[in-house]
Amino acid sequence: MARKISKKLKAASAKVNAEKSYNLTEASALLKDISYAKFDETVEIAMNLGVDPRHADQNVRGAVVLPHGLGKKVRVLVFAKGEKIREAEEAGADYVGGEELAQKIQGGWLDFESAIATPDMMGLVGRLGRILAPRGLMPNPKVGTVTQDLKTAVKEAKAGRVEFKVNKAGIIQAPVGKVSFDAAKIEENAKAFIDAIVKAKPAAAKGTYIKSAYVSSTMSPSVRLETADFKI
Repeated sequence: MARKISKKLKAASAKVNAEKSYNLTEASALLKDISYAKFDETVEIAMNLGVDPRHADQNVRGAVVLPHGLGKKVRVLVFAKGEKIREAEEAGADYVGGEELAQKIQGGWLDFESAIATPDMMGLVGRLGRILAPRGLMPNPKVGTVTQDLKTAVKEAKAGRVEFKVNKAGIIQAPVGKVSFDAAKIEENAKAFIDAIVKAKPAAAKGTYIKSAYVSSTMSPSVRLETADFKI
């Protein structure tokens, strides 16, 4: 049975020219115009990359701090011990500890959006890989969440730090704000994310790097971006 399309979605879709690629300024303004949900929808960007993630030298992974954040409170958990506990707490971490936090997580507790660890805690954290990794919560030195500099890591997480990793199909998808943001802030956040993807281009990637890119909100139709504008 075909999925029934609501009148509001039909009306929103009618405002989007499916044959056109929009620049970031146009797309950001259009997203606000076609938003119709009663809640503050999340704005997301999805990009199809010309890489083969099966090869390690074509993996695309990293993190970026969005200039205007994500528009939501981020609860940060830090695995640390000794003097580093105080450093994490002073930086604003919501939860700090070691074995006791690991046991809570093993028991099903996951009331946090970001996890950070000092290198000496990774033996403990490694036991939680099967729980944290599928949810994108596993600390990783490649994206700065395994570090001795807890002050910077916690503040960046609170400020709207977004991690990204290309999936098996060559797609990267991530939140870049809320529709309640003004159009300029949506545009600047999206540009910061795109710039980070461009900067992370693997040397082994051949041909067209960014094949396509779209922005959308939680309930809205997708808006195709003009990739020729991206400085690759």
